[in-house]
Amino acid sequence: MSSDDTNSVTRAEVMLAAAHRITVLTGAGISTASGIPDFRGPDGLWTKNPDAERASTLSHYLNDVELRMRAWQNRTKWINSDPQPNDGHKALCRLDERGQLRAIVTQNVDGLHQRSGIAAHKVHEVHGNLHRSICWECKDKRPMRETLERVAAGDPDPKCLLCGGVLKSDTILFEESLVPEVIDAAFRASEDCDVLLAIGSTLGVRPAASCVPRAKANGARIVIVNGGPTDMDALADEIVTGDISTVLPRLCGVATHN
Repeated sequence: MSSDDTNSVTRAEVMLAAAHRITVLTGAGISTASGIPDFRGPDGLWTKNPDAERASTLSHYLNDVELRMRAWQNRTKWINSDPQPNDGHKALCRLDERGQLRAIVTQNVDGLHQRSGIAAHKVHEVHGNLHRSICWECKDKRPMRETLERVAAGDPDPKCLLCGGVLKSDTILFEESLVPEVIDAAFRASEDCDVLLAIGSTLGVRPAASCVPRAKANGARIVIVNGGPTDMDALADEIVTGDISTVLPRLCGVATHN
């Protein structure tokens, strides 16, 4: 690590240690060390498999049976691989233990923040959660594993058990609206913090990325941790570039306690 990088880590560490209310915004970059690829990076899910991006668009998903069947097989592989929280996720628990964590706003659908030990009411999943299935018509929700058991038993495109409607993961697809109460809670958490810590996101997808300027406008300091530049770097008080699962434990005061 260069001296400039070391200095930025030290300054960010001091800033976080002095904070009283930290809201964390996370993107795909925090979960790559858990074996979950990002979307548009060199090894991204959509880069390597354009079909996966089509499956993330509501109209394609609803109207293409073959696409849905492939999506169900991909969900089965993902759930069976059982990704685990990595050191980056676990580091954020330190902020919670110290009573500093206001909330986590996440663009991820993997549920790894909750699995790392963060209480569910503190995690605002603006793009939903892959561990649930939902009926597009009647909105009945079931545990994803329950639905995948039907796929494993030979049903390649399971339908809703209540109304026969199309099932999907309980995640927000392109062309689909966000859940108002979830994004509202995310914005409130961003406006009610003294530091907003953005991790593993290019901060180019709104409205989630709007948490950064909202926090800034309400007097919060902005710390960005990412592997490369983001669309919000100009708003940052400190930028830390590096491997998230390595850098984040130090920022959260974990590495010095090991």
